[in-house]
Amino acid sequence: MAEPRYVLDHVGLRVRDVAASRRFYEAALAPLGFVVVMEVPGVPGAGFGLQGKPSFWIHPGQVSGPLHVAFHAADRRRVDDFFAAALAADGTDNGPPGVRSHYHPSYYAAFVIDPDGNNVETVCHHLPAT
Repeated sequence: MAEPRYVLDHVGLRVRDVAASRRFYEAALAPLGFVVVMEVPGVPGAGFGLQGKPSFWIHPGQVSGPLHVAFHAADRRRVDDFFAAALAADGTDNGPPGVRSHYHPSYYAAFVIDPDGNNVETVCHHLPAT
């Protein structure tokens, strides 16, 4: 059996207001293809993911952040769309879409602050198609 090609299986954030955070992440992550793929009956929260596998969870609790979480984007347009959707969902601008060449020449990212003060990034590592 081949080893998976990723390091983390899933990550969870404690949030003050599950409903507000769910609205934010449903909107912000939609351009990346993420949807709510799991809810545990009787347990507040939601698991977001791709292709039916939850890889990003929110659940109530004392916020331990602010934290930084970065989501992969398949192309630069999705970074732009994430940023616009996150701002429309009451995220706060923490760095508009653009190249961050101090990381590497094709590091294209955007940053927003979520309702709990976490720094949420979306990054594409590919040069734009020509």
